[in-house]
Amino acid sequence: MSARDGRTSLDDTSKAIIEQLQDDGRRSYAEIGKAVGLSEAAVRQRVQKLVDGGVVQIVAVTDPLQLGFLRQAMIGIRISGDTRVIADAVADIPEVDYVVLTAGSFDLLVEIVCEDDEKLLDLLNEKIRSLDGVLSTETFVYLKLRKQLYNWGTR
Repeated sequence: MSARDGRTSLDDTSKAIIEQLQDDGRRSYAEIGKAVGLSEAAVRQRVQKLVDGGVVQIVAVTDPLQLGFLRQAMIGIRISGDTRVIADAVADIPEVDYVVLTAGSFDLLVEIVCEDDEKLLDLLNEKIRSLDGVLSTETFVYLKLRKQLYNWGTR
């Protein structure tokens, strides 16, 4: 399941199992087995190997709005110094659900989910802009989510 360059190399059967889970994460191993031509036990073993290898996570994806988190935003952060240090500090903030180091206008892109604009302001001022090395931020408030998929990687 491993390639020499550090990436995971998947066979067609593992990809098919992942596609089945992406389509419906609650699908039983027996149903997946029928679809991909394996026994329930073989599917269970392969899924466990994919989870243990960090290739997939089995999670419940929620709608933040339905849970009372009315503000989502992407924050671009410009940094002085080691971006990895700031990335680690930002990643530890509970409201942050996505951190990526980038090349370009921003050193980091950070997605946040919080209750309202007041919480967003607190997050920006008290938790992000207060970090040593943060030069500036630019906030892109989400007005409406049009598309969000989790089915990349196998097709």
